[in-house]
Amino acid sequence: MIWSEITLDFDKMTGHIASVARHSLRENIIDAAVDTFHRKGFNGASVQDIAEVAHAPKGSFYNHFDSKEALAIAALERYWERIRSSFAVLGEPQYPPHERLKRYFGLLTSAARTAEFRKGCLIGNISAEMAGENPALRARLATLLGAWTAAIEACVKEAQADGSVRRDLDPASIAAFLLNSWEGAVMRAKVDRDESALKSFQRVAETVFSA
Repeated sequence: MIWSEITLDFDKMTGHIASVARHSLRENIIDAAVDTFHRKGFNGASVQDIAEVAHAPKGSFYNHFDSKEALAIAALERYWERIRSSFAVLGEPQYPPHERLKRYFGLLTSAARTAEFRKGCLIGNISAEMAGENPALRARLATLLGAWTAAIEACVKEAQADGSVRRDLDPASIAAFLLNSWEGAVMRAKVDRDESALKSFQRVAETVFSA
């Protein structure tokens, strides 16, 4: 059985600013930061860049955030809301748990494809760029990655219970391996600008963990 793919509006996953809602200036700055950090990275994105995307005066930034790092944490929280909403796929009762896992990572691959493999995962990007530089960012990244792993682990446990995923490995280890491997694959996809690494991830994960 092949890994399922789900059509996804990647704009909602990557933080492009929606024009339909009337946000406060602070909210606009956070949305702009998600988009700008995702495109340019933390160090590549200036406060001026973010202010321009938010259509806000540069000086207004410091009325809402003490530092660029504080804004990055707020941007991660906003991005996390979108990641967390994707967890619904892991709990869809109409599919067996093994199929849910495949559908979930198919969804993530579809999102990367929609973005033409140019952005990767904001959590992974900032982890690679800033985890060694800022303790507050590192702590928040660790918490988010831990929560993401736990969501996958819950589905892995169900799949082990019905015998569709091997039981000789700890479910937490399987979940961590899946997420860590996917993060590496989506980063490689940014370099190659194609889905080869993501297809390899899906193929190997299916082979390794099937019962």
